Amino acid sequence: MAGKGPVFYEMIKTCAQTGARLGRIHTPHGSFPTPAFMPVGTQATVKGMSPEELGEIGAGMILANTYHLYMRP
Repeated sequence: MAGKGPVFYEMIKTCAQTGARLGRIHTPHGSFPTPAFMPVGTQATVKGMSPEELGEIGAGMILANTYHLYMRP
């Protein structure tokens, strides 16, 4: 495990041929595997997928970017 702070990365496995890594990121709010699929919400919403579809694909987290709302509320 790398680091002892509140957020740290735990490497589980590395591919000898490609260097690709399998790991887990730990935060005070929980942990999640890497690599991970993370839908992006621009202007505080995910475009092109309904909440039901996000649930069906098992999206455990969403990257929400509210910068655009700040610039144009």
